[in-house]
Amino acid sequence: MQPSTNKKEFSILGIIIALMMLVPVLNAVGPDSGLFAVSSFQVSLYGKYLTYAVLAMSLNLLWGYTGLLCLCQSLFFALGAYAMGMYLMLMIGERGAYQSVLPDFMVFLGYQDLPIHWKPFYSFWFTTGAVLWVPGLLALIFGFLAFRSRIKGVYFSILTQALTYAAALMFFRNDFTFGGNNGFTDFKDILGCNINSEGTIRGLFIATVGLLVITYLSTSFLLKSKFGKIQQAIRDSENRVRFSGYSTTSFKLMVFVFSAMLAGAAGALYVPQVGGVNPSLMEAAKSLEVVVWVAVGGRATLWGPVIGAVLVNFLKSYTTQAFPDYWLIIMGALFVVVVLFFPDGVVGLYYKAQTAIKSMRSKQMKEAENV
Repeated sequence: MQPSTNKKEFSILGIIIALMMLVPVLNAVGPDSGLFAVSSFQVSLYGKYLTYAVLAMSLNLLWGYTGLLCLCQSLFFALGAYAMGMYLMLMIGERGAYQSVLPDFMVFLGYQDLPIHWKPFYSFWFTTGAVLWVPGLLALIFGFLAFRSRIKGVYFSILTQALTYAAALMFFRNDFTFGGNNGFTDFKDILGCNINSEGTIRGLFIATVGLLVITYLSTSFLLKSKFGKIQQAIRDSENRVRFSGYSTTSFKLMVFVFSAMLAGAAGALYVPQVGGVNPSLMEAAKSLEVVVWVAVGGRATLWGPVIGAVLVNFLKSYTTQAFPDYWLIIMGALFVVVVLFFPDGVVGLYYKAQTAIKSMRSKQMKEAENV
């Protein structure tokens, strides 16, 4: 990439960061009503959309740049969410409905002591690590078994969907010590701060923007490296890469684990902004929604998944209020239309329009020269 292109890329990134940071600024010092009014609810809502954007970018790393259509990204997202949720539940202390140091659902189910695997989550720093290594470890084990067996294409997608379904069934069980159907909710504090205060809400939004920027920069760096070139070569022709002497299994496994960790980090920031987590977050339908976000925005592009995630979820927020019974139909129709008529998504349309404009200008210049 040329230096001028790098400069342009970072200029665009800077503008986008500045626009996103206007949200907490307007919430803190902006008007209480009118066009530029931003409520705390809106800050949390936009923060949730940005966690979805990171989740979409993690899938794009697999599907768009490696050719692996993974249908378990919602599982990795949910595992990160549950890890952070365990810490937040322990921070409630005796302020729960039963005034016990145990989480309310444990008291209700008759637990006498805190399960041993919960105790390390009193530490925020252990929790931060678990947000990454729990989904990463699952991805490492599953990916090693799948890629070593050279499972790919639709078979890989089916297996990842089955993994998500199996995990959801486990988390729905009350005896699995993770809250069963209801999951975790009624959080009070995070790092000693009231989780519902305006300052905390703004801080969580800023942290989410930071995660989005880190994800963008790390993805951009990865794609420009030799690793990224091989990764994209695997997408285009895995057999040729293997015959060239590269271990495609190792490359795919590393990308799979990295994308799982990104999804887990996004899930960790999702929970305190939404206020709860339950097993429905890891259902297979959620992973299919992520596929739609990436397809609408434009896979194999850096900003496409971000645009797709924000755009589709804005549409979902409006549609579920105006036409609550038709959202799934609208989403399915949107996916079909994009696949059939706009396979490169919103970003692809922009690039095509840009190319057409340049071609038109070039043609006009040649005609002017001939005159």
